[in-house]
Amino acid sequence: MQAQPQNVPIFKAVHSANLGDRLLRRVEVEHKTGLSRSAIYDGIRKGTFPEPVPLGGKSVAWLCSEIDAWIADKVAKRNQKSA
Repeated sequence: MQAQPQNVPIFKAVHSANLGDRLLRRVEVEHKTGLSRSAIYDGIRKGTFPEPVPLGGKSVAWLCSEIDAWIADKVAKRNQKSA
């Protein structure tokens, strides 16, 4: 039996088009949206930001498609204002 090379992930990232939606952890959501942690949770509480998916324990993640839709909605609202 061959030894697994060190520092090589067993699971590799797969593009979301191949296997469905991708889950994003909070740090990725912050980076993608430009929002802080507190702004994300404030938006969830107000109903203006997508709710996370529980992963178990205290871990949560967001569906990439929902974050992308939230961003697209913000852009669409901006474009309506400037039109």
